[in-house]
Amino acid sequence: MVKVLIVDDSAFIRNVLTNMLSSDPDIKVVGIAKNGIEAIEKTAELKPDLVTMDVEMPKMNGIEALKHIMTINPVPVLMVSAVTTEGAKETLDALEIGAVDFIPKNLSDLSFNIVKIKELLIEKIKKIAERGLVLNKINYSPKPLQTPEAKKSTICREIRVVAIGTSTGGPKALYNIISKIPKDFPVPILIAQHMPSAFTGPFAERLNQLSSIDVKEAENGEIIKRGTAYVAPGAGHMGVTGNRMTETSINISADDGKYIYKPSVDLLMLSISANFSGRVLGVILTGLGNDGEKGIRDIKNKGGKVIAESKETCVVYGMPKAIIEAGLADKIVPLDNIAAEIVNSL
Repeated sequence: MVKVLIVDDSAFIRNVLTNMLSSDPDIKVVGIAKNGIEAIEKTAELKPDLVTMDVEMPKMNGIEALKHIMTINPVPVLMVSAVTTEGAKETLDALEIGAVDFIPKNLSDLSFNIVKIKELLIEKIKKIAERGLVLNKINYSPKPLQTPEAKKSTICREIRVVAIGTSTGGPKALYNIISKIPKDFPVPILIAQHMPSAFTGPFAERLNQLSSIDVKEAENGEIIKRGTAYVAPGAGHMGVTGNRMTETSINISADDGKYIYKPSVDLLMLSISANFSGRVLGVILTGLGNDGEKGIRDIKNKGGKVIAESKETCVVYGMPKAIIEAGLADKIVPLDNIAAEIVNSL
């Protein structure tokens, strides 16, 4: 039984979340709190397996409450964030402090897509609670890794592009990895992180501030460049057009409902594999579900390389598990070592 504490100053949101979670026999809402002060007290008293935490609340906001909880009674915290640019920045702050993930507080979605939202929320809460708190500190390397000298590979042809896919727990994992990539990194990096459209721009900006390479939210039609990381916009899906023999550009397509998750990791990996046959390094990080498995299989079948994050550092061991159990991973690596493995794979 997963014990959940719901923290929100809105009675409506508290009731919606309580009703959603209580519909699952394996989840029990053990308490509610209306502000950060109550959240701290009830976390200590009720000892929940997971806390859902609103950001903006009276008396004490969710960010301050999170700081206290992570210091005194560490527990997995899922932020409930407004779908705005400001809400995105606050949520990114929360992830750096110790929150494991977030869910968007989008009332318009609640009105017409409540079944899908409920299913994803319940699955996410159960998987996070099952795993417990993974204390992956955001590790900004004071000494950027050195790009290795060009060498012949016995595994595959020369890598021309790196594609990274991730979901739950991904922002902190990407902070760890991208901040360590050296400024002279010789190929582009394309990233699909499951995230709402209001969040991907601020997230790319935050990554850029922490990194030696340039990081930006991808734009439709722009030419990809070496030493730059492109974050897929949450409004659709990201792929590429072209290959190493021509100028390769970003292609942002609208969400047509074909893919469960947005932006899709599978679509990104399949597109890159089709255009850079055998010259792709695919990386799968922490995340719910199996998005990326089809794309990674195509990369592998065409002679590319694959890295999967190891179980011990995943917030949710779903996406990497699918890759590993399918026998598609060349390397299974803990989070702190993935940046070095990416650099050494070129």
